[in-house]
Amino acid sequence: MIDATLALADSPLGRTIATTATDIWNDSCSIPELEYAISFGAVGATANPTIVTDVWKQDPARWQGRVLALAAERPTATVADLAWAIVREMSVEGARLLEPEFARSGGRQGRLSVQTDPTLFRTPDAMVAQSLEFIRFAPNIIVKFPATAAGITAIEDATARGVSVNVTVCFTVAQALAAAEAIERGLRRREQAGEETASMGPVVTVMMGRIEDWLRLQVERDGIVVDPDVVAWSGVAVIKRAYEGFRLRGFRARVLGAAIRSHLHWSELIGGDLVITMPSSWQRRFNASSVEVRPRMDDPIDPRILGQLTSAFPDFVRAYEPDGLTLAEFDAFPPTVRTLRAFIRSYEELLLSVSDVLLPNPDIKRG
Repeated sequence: MIDATLALADSPLGRTIATTATDIWNDSCSIPELEYAISFGAVGATANPTIVTDVWKQDPARWQGRVLALAAERPTATVADLAWAIVREMSVEGARLLEPEFARSGGRQGRLSVQTDPTLFRTPDAMVAQSLEFIRFAPNIIVKFPATAAGITAIEDATARGVSVNVTVCFTVAQALAAAEAIERGLRRREQAGEETASMGPVVTVMMGRIEDWLRLQVERDGIVVDPDVVAWSGVAVIKRAYEGFRLRGFRARVLGAAIRSHLHWSELIGGDLVITMPSSWQRRFNASSVEVRPRMDDPIDPRILGQLTSAFPDFVRAYEPDGLTLAEFDAFPPTVRTLRAFIRSYEELLLSVSDVLLPNPDIKRG
């Protein structure tokens, strides 16, 4: 149910959208959460294997029933087939809510993300083939590809074939720039073939909180001593540098900030021509806050903070410097490894949920 008391002009996130170039997306395809986000002006939504699994858990009876119905309709469908059918149903529902904004903006906004199978991170042709299936779900689907070495290849090819891309599993300036360059190559290929690009809405996600998570793990594991506030600025520093790189190079893709860990991942990005995707819990927290809504995207990071981050964390340097990673190093960067492992586990959990519906445990007494 939409909270009608949160009018656009009354909420901090609504004012962010109404008074700056910054857009907000809902970090879930959950219908109640997306309705709440749209109520203050959010213009998109995203999903990944973890989010899809979470949406299933919010209403397991519904999705178990859908699996049974789909299985009856498709008696030879595999477990994976049925799992992706559930992803499709969740995606279509969410996309429908965003279609008015998609039409109003000419495709720049109003999109819902669907993520390619995370186990395909090494296989570009399979990712592209899956993306071409996804864009048939709804006219406003945008497809997530990982910023792995193979993912960069897939991003260019999918863009050239008319797929609007949302780059994910991206934590570094080097990954973000490589992904945006791949999108540009794909757009140019499409234009050279006489195809239109104006209605495409590519974005490159920087998962701010996940680089921060990795540095915090290192602080505890390796006994690193830095000022308590320093690590919280790591993701902000990376996304600000990536954003500046996009502006200097004139990339058509927009930067998208994700993996919220504190209000800095919203407040420090206000004013930028970019997207911030937020879980509903953080939206509600920010809308209830007294944080001042004013542009800060162009504010530089305190040199003291940058100095501690660069001296204490070699992986921050790799994330922050435009040449900090080579393409061949993308897949082995620790946040990449940790995130892919998490996404694959969530995908496997979805498969297991479908399997449990089809093959209920006979050891458990029912009724």
